[in-house]
Amino acid sequence: MTIRRATPDDAALLCALAERTFVETFGHLYPPQDLADYLAGAYPPDQQRRQLESGDYAAWLLEVEGEAVGFAFAGPCGLPHAEVRPGDGELKRLYVLRGHQNGGWGGRLFAQAERWLLDAGPRTLWIGVWSENPGAQRFYARHGFDRVGEYEFPVGRTRDREFILRRRP
Repeated sequence: MTIRRATPDDAALLCALAERTFVETFGHLYPPQDLADYLAGAYPPDQQRRQLESGDYAAWLLEVEGEAVGFAFAGPCGLPHAEVRPGDGELKRLYVLRGHQNGGWGGRLFAQAERWLLDAGPRTLWIGVWSENPGAQRFYARHGFDRVGEYEFPVGRTRDREFILRRRP
């Protein structure tokens, strides 16, 4: 398995992988129409391309024999917390397909995103994580993130309780 930095030309691939990993991880939680409504607008390739072209965002792909099986995506913090400041960074997504989990690759993807987020110097980092995902919460706690808030994440008409995690410099 290899990790490589995604380019704007990977936008459609990233979006397809984001949708696939979201459905694999969370799809069973939602009524079919809510899931369909969410997916219809959640991962637009044109937006992903613009983000990657801007330089304000970055993504990494985990590949096995040329097939993408995981990814990380990072950029400016967009979480709804009163203490978010301009210049703060956010790990926006980190997913590995089920069949490729538990090999340490999620940690390696996280390390790539973290290095990029801190490349310009120390800054506050943020992550939103589903309240019912204790494994992810433990992972981020091991990396120094603390729970500092929560918000509702809409998936169609369903509202998920998400925790806001923060790590100060």
